[in-house]
Amino acid sequence: MEVRIQGIHFDVSEQLAQFINKKCDKLARRYPTIDYIGAVLTVVKPETAMNKEARLKVIVPHEGELVATKTADTFEEAVDLCLEAIERQLEKIKEKK
Repeated sequence: MEVRIQGIHFDVSEQLAQFINKKCDKLARRYPTIDYIGAVLTVVKPETAMNKEARLKVIVPHEGELVATKTADTFEEAVDLCLEAIERQLEKIKEKK
């Protein structure tokens, strides 16, 4: 499984990258069919509360791609919210089978 993290107009800190990788690894253990997880992190203008946006794209073979976009006070919180949404989408796929 490949994890790609991209920060738009800022450098992603090593601590944030480790946090995202740890969360993605946990998701991949529960759903081993995941091939790719892409995380795009953006600071939304104007600079106010709730200005950190995370967009996660997960590619599952034979199912297509799942996307979740969430905004929160911190990138960690936004990533957590995105992963929860992706998990719900993965559960729906699992139920169909």
